[in-house]
Amino acid sequence: METLEKFYIAGGWVAPSPGSTLAEIVNPASEAVIGTLAMGTAADVDRAVAAARAAFPAWSESGREDRIALLERIITRYQERLDDMARAVRLEMGAPATLARNVHAMAGLGQLHATLAALRTFEFETARGKGVIRREAIGVAALVTPWNWPLNQIVAKVAPAIAAGCAVVLKPSEIAPLDARIFAEIMHDAGTPPGVFNMLSGTGQTVGTALSSHPDVDVVSFTGSTRAGIQVAINAAPTVKRVAQELGGKSALVILDDADLRAAVSGGVAQCMANSGQTCVAPTRMLVPRERYDEAVGIAAALADATNVGDPEDPATSMGPLSSRAQYERVQHLIAVGMGEGARVAAGGLGRPRGLERGFFARPTIFAGVRNDMAIAREEIFGPVLVMIAHDGDDHAVALANDSPFGLAGYVMSGNADRARKVARRLRAGMVRINGAPPDLSLPFGGYKQSGNGREFGPEGIAEFLETKSIIG
Repeated sequence: METLEKFYIAGGWVAPSPGSTLAEIVNPASEAVIGTLAMGTAADVDRAVAAARAAFPAWSESGREDRIALLERIITRYQERLDDMARAVRLEMGAPATLARNVHAMAGLGQLHATLAALRTFEFETARGKGVIRREAIGVAALVTPWNWPLNQIVAKVAPAIAAGCAVVLKPSEIAPLDARIFAEIMHDAGTPPGVFNMLSGTGQTVGTALSSHPDVDVVSFTGSTRAGIQVAINAAPTVKRVAQELGGKSALVILDDADLRAAVSGGVAQCMANSGQTCVAPTRMLVPRERYDEAVGIAAALADATNVGDPEDPATSMGPLSSRAQYERVQHLIAVGMGEGARVAAGGLGRPRGLERGFFARPTIFAGVRNDMAIAREEIFGPVLVMIAHDGDDHAVALANDSPFGLAGYVMSGNADRARKVARRLRAGMVRINGAPPDLSLPFGGYKQSGNGREFGPEGIAEFLETKSIIG
């Protein structure tokens, strides 16, 4: 049993304030309780914010080399704990062992290296006209991170915030707290100055609200659902603090008529089903040329049926469970909604895969005959569910892709790179990947429309935690 009943504040592990409660940590693959987690109160938030506020003046005046040295020490300690990180993600999220080690754990390391590279060349001061423009740390940063890619999102916020000179208070998801505990230990062992990094757990309603509304917090960086992001912005408004948000997505994969259909569909299904479909940038709407639609549906259905869903510890498993009972029930509900709307289940459907009686396992599901106005084409399902929509050419495909309240990511597949780039330029999304291009952590990441505001990764990620000052004369 894992016992996570203390918070990391001002350089040490401290007991929660009176009124704190304990929550169960559940392994989603077995539904077994594997630990307990302290859930903080507004009083705990006050302590953490006060520690960050006290540490901010000295850290904000630190030099670039001091911050580089800290990031380098964090990288060293992180590398030493990679296996521990992978085990934690496997237990708390049900991520298959290979995915947990080679993708989840490595994603955090990749974010550290990318931030370090950006920091080395970042221009904190430039001359213009008769003055100087300074980019200065904004202050205390509240960082609220999700459970679906926990290490990636923790590091994508913590690393640039401290690189900018901010002191931070991290609230990781209560669904995935094990990896966050290890990360806090890494920050401690790396010699992070007391108060520069603080961490406490709790619900969004209690701890999240206290952080986003706190008068001594200068910026909130939030990743989560659009619904929760709206509430964070409302909470932050009275204190006029900056809010950066990476929210929901319903990203379109646009397959053009000159693409290799089998390769395009295969890649799209793999990306959609990865991490049990719990990825904000997953291409969950596949837009296919109408004349090849039935062929594409057949390819996608066969791939979904062949997905090996099961025990995360089994090396043969390619897809584990959903993260929690609540997430499982949401996915089941939306699959039922799609069936009620008249979409055809080409693969998967309701319930668990055959042979899995326990755990929050969902069936990889392909919906055909989908219209873009259906709920399953407009709402973020956040599970292994792909909807396939026919298009009648480039203009129609672009119109369908952009007809969404979200704008986080887009994907284009074409045999002609120039044609693909023309389509990519027309997509209203913060990131577009062409012909299976891999992610690049040096490039900015964030959304249009209800997918959020602000940017993470690279120099743009550091800039989110800076104020701009003009000095004239």
